[in-house]
Amino acid sequence: MAQARGINFISTVIIASVASFSAAQAADDHVGPATAFAKSTIAKWVSDPMVIKAIKAQNAKNASMSQDQIIKADKKWRKEVDASSKPMISAIIKNSVSKYLVKKKNAAKGTITEVFIMDNKGLNVGQSDVTSDYWQGDEAKWKKTYLVGPSAIFVDDVEQDESTQQMQSQVSMSIKDPKTNAVIGAITVGINVDEL
Repeated sequence: MAQARGINFISTVIIASVASFSAAQAADDHVGPATAFAKSTIAKWVSDPMVIKAIKAQNAKNASMSQDQIIKADKKWRKEVDASSKPMISAIIKNSVSKYLVKKKNAAKGTITEVFIMDNKGLNVGQSDVTSDYWQGDEAKWKKTYLVGPSAIFVDDVEQDESTQQMQSQVSMSIKDPKTNAVIGAITVGINVDEL
């Protein structure tokens, strides 16, 4: 009887372990296709000369920007998100990089939910949709790409978007200067994983 109980306990532990492993594996099923998408498609977007030029120009413009100034700019952006007047947001959402990213998002026909490019401080350079904040430098999407190196790709967990109810993941990668191979910024692309 004790032996039967022991076997039942072991069977339960094995079944629970297999179920746990299967759930973890299912949760990571998007990583391979998302990484492949980054290498085959997103990499081409970020090698566009207009994108490289815009990032380098913003890096030069903000070279002396202090952390306090970054926080102040981020707070201003956050206030503008819900305000009727949005001069800071409008300046970015109407620039050439943002228009380029909107075209890329629209051409993907539902696969992409958002795209934004960051500079060497994690500040927005361009975006397809208004982000909730201006500074991404304190987040994994920037830390696990820009700070890692020119070939870095980071695929985040799958989450359900509250507004669209779509299951999506953010894929981020470093952006490098094609002449020097130095990292100059990063890009984040929201992907509807059901479309991968």
